Amino acid sequence: MIGRDEAGPKAPRAVSRRDLIRGASAVLAGSALAPSPAAARPVRPARPPSPPRYCLNTSTIRGADSQVGVVDQIRIAAEAGYDAIEPWIRDIDRYVEQGGSLRDLASRIRDAGLAVPSAIGFARWAVDDDDERAAGLEEAKRTMSMLAELGGTRLAAPPVGLTDRKYGDLATLAERYARLLELGAEFGVTPQLEVWGFSQTFNRLGEVAYVAVESGRADACILPDVYHLYKGGNRLAGLRHLNGASIQVFHLNDYPADPPRETITDADRVFPGDGVAPLGELMTILDAIGFDGTFSLELFNRDYWSRDPLAVAREGLRKMKRATGAEA
Repeated sequence: MIGRDEAGPKAPRAVSRRDLIRGASAVLAGSALAPSPAAARPVRPARPPSPPRYCLNTSTIRGADSQVGVVDQIRIAAEAGYDAIEPWIRDIDRYVEQGGSLRDLASRIRDAGLAVPSAIGFARWAVDDDDERAAGLEEAKRTMSMLAELGGTRLAAPPVGLTDRKYGDLATLAERYARLLELGAEFGVTPQLEVWGFSQTFNRLGEVAYVAVESGRADACILPDVYHLYKGGNRLAGLRHLNGASIQVFHLNDYPADPPRETITDADRVFPGDGVAPLGELMTILDAIGFDGTFSLELFNRDYWSRDPLAVAREGLRKMKRATGAEA
């Protein structure tokens, strides 16, 4: 299936009922991002389903002031039992500024048996100002070059610089995203359009899907997030119109009933299963569309930041597995 990364040897897991459903439903999944029937290749039998892959987005444990550096983030992710790590570019930059080398960091990641299926950066690739956008693309190139050296394969591409207004010219954003994808292909790193629920632009899944489709690129992909879909007023059923291969990483988290959607913030996110998000419905939909990517735990909860990072990472993984049906 599309969207998997090698993460080193992992213990085999018994195939669950959910896995069997995934194998059958993947054949039936249709998509707004799939080729038209006339252009589609002949249908082949589905390959056996893969177990879910679990990733630690390092915002979950790094603390309010980034007290937990990237070296410790790697160690904690491995000790907690994750398959992968989703680092923040600013933490990698800080490591390098303090004298660390990317070669050493890449070695640490490999030795820990972790993949880097995604990373979080904030290049201003979508803005109108030509000079600012050119600088943003240069930043994206720098970031993707660095990720490639670390073995990373994808980079979040949120609408930085367009959050304060509803950007009406989505066709232009599609052209700009296509350019970003072209740059990413030079490094083997794919930018992922990220849904941001608090933003005026890209808070709706349909907007993001439009830009992905109109980019005209086969490598276009979307980075959804449970919290951001809710914050942006999206219905989970909208995901049914996508092909699972167009989503290669999914940010998994949960949110409480209070505060309400209008005032809820990133800091209110909680572990999967500890809130009111319809995660069972989400997993059913992801099965139906053939999602075979990586679940990444992304939280900004200050209560968790005050706890032992390894304990938080372990609890998060346990609850991710329960939410995705990998464990009872």
